[in-house]
Amino acid sequence: MELHEALTQIAEIRQQMARTEVFRGYRAVPVAFSGLLAWGAAITQAIWIPDPIAHLPAYLSLWIGAAIISAIASGLGMAWRARHAPASSWSREITRLAVEQFAPCLVAGGLLTIVLVRTAEESLWMLPGLWSVLFSLGIFASRRLLPRATAAVGLFYLGAGLACLILARGPYSLSPWAMGLPFGVGQIFAAAVLYGTLERQHGLEEART
Repeated sequence: MELHEALTQIAEIRQQMARTEVFRGYRAVPVAFSGLLAWGAAITQAIWIPDPIAHLPAYLSLWIGAAIISAIASGLGMAWRARHAPASSWSREITRLAVEQFAPCLVAGGLLTIVLVRTAEESLWMLPGLWSVLFSLGIFASRRLLPRATAAVGLFYLGAGLACLILARGPYSLSPWAMGLPFGVGQIFAAAVLYGTLERQHGLEEART
């Protein structure tokens, strides 16, 4: 029993230590790629899906596909970094914690989309705004593991989502730029924050040593 309690306490200590570290698994390049992908998807929608309300399956396939590609790119980057981290580091523990903190917003977004598609198609115009708001909540949930400046990214997504709920309705329902602008600008903004606060600073520290 004492051994079990000791192991439990050690696990709790490891988790608390991980919470005090800055997560470096998110890299600027995959995040910037997801922003460019959002702009590309918006252009694709504008050309090939001019009436998204009448072609909901195509609209959802486009944006869900873009989200999956972005998640795969970020996931591969985190997996590679965790796999090549020194065995004595906290990288793998922090990666697990970061995924646990951000994943609920993605799951909630997926379930919300399914519910609206199946039971409330008249409310689907709200999806871009709701996705942006949920994404902001994921960023805020992860803020303790990320640089402080990422709070500004979360505020941007929150503001963009609310703006979409106010403006992207009626003739502008499911506008390509209701997704392209928030996620295109937001991800490039996030990439700049990651590069400026983590990668560039880390490179300068390595250059000095």
